[in-house]
Amino acid sequence: MKPYLAVFGLPESKKRSWLCSVFIAASLICGIYFLGFASVGKEYKEQKFTRWPVIGSMSGVKAAKCKNQRMPIGSEPLPSGIVAEASDLEMRPLWSASTKKEKKQKRPMSLLAIAVGIQQKEVVNRIVGKFPSSDFIVMLFHYDGVVEKWGDLSWSDRAIHISAVNQTKWWFAKRFLHPDIVAEYDYVFIWDEDIGVENFNPSRYLSVVKEQGLEISQPALDRSKSEVHFPITARNRKSTVHRLVLKLKSFLSNCSLHYLGSWVEIMAPVFSKAAWRCVWYMIQNDLIHAWGLDTQLGYCAQVSNTISKLYPNRLHCLLLFSCCDITPVIQGDRAKNVGVVDSEYIVHLGLPTLGVFNKTEVSSSTT
Repeated sequence: MKPYLAVFGLPESKKRSWLCSVFIAASLICGIYFLGFASVGKEYKEQKFTRWPVIGSMSGVKAAKCKNQRMPIGSEPLPSGIVAEASDLEMRPLWSASTKKEKKQKRPMSLLAIAVGIQQKEVVNRIVGKFPSSDFIVMLFHYDGVVEKWGDLSWSDRAIHISAVNQTKWWFAKRFLHPDIVAEYDYVFIWDEDIGVENFNPSRYLSVVKEQGLEISQPALDRSKSEVHFPITARNRKSTVHRLVLKLKSFLSNCSLHYLGSWVEIMAPVFSKAAWRCVWYMIQNDLIHAWGLDTQLGYCAQVSNTISKLYPNRLHCLLLFSCCDITPVIQGDRAKNVGVVDSEYIVHLGLPTLGVFNKTEVSSSTT
């Protein structure tokens, strides 16, 4: 039996009217859609354009906040152009703020700081005489309280004198050589007063330091004339700079050899600007003679202010980096950046210094 198929058809007139209705309805829907889309798009564009100033102001606030975080604490209310972040030790004349002659003068690029007592006046005079005034600022830390008796020396008036009885050079350095104060100086010499400088030239010394990339250094000690406490500080006649020394471990049951390096003694250290900033933070407020500090100095030879060197302008840092996260880059090698300069050497006289006693107190304590 064949299946029954039913075909339903519409009259021709009704079919045409139905198609017209569908066409008209679709046209109305499309028209309403396009009109609504146009109005919404226009409103969105208006909102977008009106929001641009808000976005700009938000980014401006963020930039200002970021900039303020890079400013020294307490200076945020001030215009950035007036903030002086660092200082120097240059003396200013009373009669003139700046003259053409002063502008032409070469500014000292390094600092020599020595803890001194009047008994070693002649030794100190010979030390300072080696450091040209055009290249070095001189600062004397008077641990015996005697300042006036230095006035007859030709360089005394240009030196900075600081007096505090019975204080060591590290006490003075922590309080008067803040990194922001000495930021203008490429190298900082912090020396004892019992140093012989007959075979020492500061300019040649710094040339070697720069060539060798030394962040922390010291001149070698003359073996025949010096009081040598550590073999690594003794002069090697066959080299310009040495960083390692071979030492025998005799206190072990099985004697062995090992290298001692990345080390300078605290009697005559020389620090780069970046290294001194690190060392200053390492020095504790109650530090006296600083015994043992020399074993830790090597850590500060690893600090390299790469970002500040490449981008000295703070605005560049704000644009290129996350300004709130800029930190010194640890990229140095203490095995390479700490060394003893053999070509320019000194004599450690080993004189008894850094002590002024009240004779009355001493006599009463001994009786």
